[in-house]
Amino acid sequence: MKLYIETLGCAMNMRDSEHMIGELKKQGYRATDDVKEADLILINTCSVREKPERKLFSEIGQFARLKKPGAKIGICGCTASHMGEEILKKAPSVNFVLGARNISKISEIIHKDKAVEVSIDYDDSTYVFDTARNTGVKALLNISIGCDKKCAYCIVPHTRGKEISIPLDLIVSEARKLASKGVKELMLLGQNVNNYGVRFSTPHQRINFAGLLREISQIDGIERIRFTSPHPLHMDDEFLEEFASNPKVCKSIHMPLQSGSTKILKSMRRGYSKEWFLNRASKLKSLVPNVGIGTDIIVGFPGESEEDFADTMDVLEEVGFDTLYSFVYSPRPHTESYDWGENGKIPQEVASERLARLQNRHKEILKEKAKQEIGSYHRVLIENTKTGLESFSEGRSDNGKLVKIPGEILTIGEILDVQISENDGGSLIGRWVR
Repeated sequence: MKLYIETLGCAMNMRDSEHMIGELKKQGYRATDDVKEADLILINTCSVREKPERKLFSEIGQFARLKKPGAKIGICGCTASHMGEEILKKAPSVNFVLGARNISKISEIIHKDKAVEVSIDYDDSTYVFDTARNTGVKALLNISIGCDKKCAYCIVPHTRGKEISIPLDLIVSEARKLASKGVKELMLLGQNVNNYGVRFSTPHQRINFAGLLREISQIDGIERIRFTSPHPLHMDDEFLEEFASNPKVCKSIHMPLQSGSTKILKSMRRGYSKEWFLNRASKLKSLVPNVGIGTDIIVGFPGESEEDFADTMDVLEEVGFDTLYSFVYSPRPHTESYDWGENGKIPQEVASERLARLQNRHKEILKEKAKQEIGSYHRVLIENTKTGLESFSEGRSDNGKLVKIPGEILTIGEILDVQISENDGGSLIGRWVR
C-alpha cells in the first residue's frame, strides 16, 4: 500500500509527518510522491498560515479529484484540531480527522471511517514512535509537546494543548538511535524548547533545558545541536552560559521578538519587555561575539503607534538580526486578538509601509554584515553536493550561515574549515582550507 503525505507549516509538523510515516510503515505503507497511486492521502495542516481553512478545502477538493477509487483521505494537524467534525461536514470525501495532539493514533484511525480524534488533552509524550526512514546527516527530535503560553495572536495552545516535556530517557534513546544511523546534527523541537522540564506526565527527575543540552552533547556521533524555538522569557543566565560554553551547541539562535514595543508586547501577552530582550541579546553577544541571531516580527499589531514601530526598528538596529521573518498582523480565529474586532486596527496601507521599511533596513544590515565576512573562517557541515558544469558543495556554518564551496565535491556529513571569499545574495562563498 502507498502513502502520500502533504505537510504544511512548521518543523513540528514535519516531525509529526515523519512519525506518522514511521507508524504507517508498520501497517505496510510505503511513501510515494504520486498522489494518483496512493491508497492513503494525508494532509498535515497548519493553523498559523493565512486563511488556512480556505487552503485546506482547496487541497481536499484537488486530492478528491486526483485520487484513485478506494483511496482514503485523512486530515491531520492543527487545523484538524480546531475544526474537528466540521471538516467531515464540509468535505464528505474526507475519511477521518486526526488532531495534532493525537498522531500516535494514526495506525488505529485509518481503519475507522469518519472517525474524529482531536482531543488536546491526549498525552502521547511517552509514546515511542517508529523510525520513519533514513534521515541523512540532520534530523528533527521532539523534546516537548503543547504550549502553556497565551500569546494573544496565537492558536497553538488551542490546537496542541498544554505543555508536557518528553522524558529524558526517551529523548536520549532516540538521539542515540539517530546517531547510529549517521545523523551528525540534531534539531530539538518544542513550542518553547528552553522551558523544557516544566511538566512531565509521569514521575521524572528534575532537569531543565541546559541540563538536557549537556546530556545530549555526551552522545557519541552527535556533533551539532540546534533547537527551535526558544522563548525570550526563559533565556536565563544558565541557559545562555550553556549555549555559549557547550562546543556541540551551534552558535545560532532564533529569538522571536514579535515587537520592540513594551506596550505592544504586553498587549500580545509575551511576558517580557523591550529592555529584557535587549539585555538577553547583549549578554549573548558578549558570550559569543559571532553568534547568529534570528527573529520573528509582527508589524501592525492592533494598537501599534508610530512610536511603537520605532521601538521595533530600534531593536533591529541594536541586535542586527542575521535572519528575519516578518509579517503584517493578520487576525486568526480562536485567538484573543481576533475577538478584538476593529479595536485598535491598523490600516493595511500603514502596516504594509511599516513592513517595507523594516525589511528594507534589514536588507541593508545584511549587506553591511556580509562585507565583514570576507576573509573569515567557518566550520561548515557539508549537507549537499552538485555535480556538473557548476559543481559545488554546500552546508551551514556553526552560526547558521549558508556556505557554498565551488568546484569541490566533498563528503556529505564532514565538518570542514572554510574561508569566505565573497558573498552572493546572502549566501557566503568560500574555499575549503585543507
